[in-house]
Amino acid sequence: MIPRIEELNPDVLIVTGDHSTPSKLKSHSWHPVPTLLVADACRPDGSTAFGERNCLSGGLGQFPAKHLMFLAMAHAGRFGKFGA
Repeated sequence: MIPRIEELNPDVLIVTGDHSTPSKLKSHSWHPVPTLLVADACRPDGSTAFGERNCLSGGLGQFPAKHLMFLAMAHAGRFGKFGA
């Protein structure tokens, strides 16, 4: 599926989940979900795997989901220059 998406040449590609489901709870939870954001403007962070622990220590760290669209738009270069 990813190669077909890449053929569309997106400015940004995001992979995430809609909820966490820890095995101990066996149900949806409030825990953070892993998020992967790929764009030409991304800084490499050295992450080598996609999972909850790896993503927490990656470049995005932990952030409120309400900021995801802003991050996507910023990495796509959709905002004007900020600052001096």
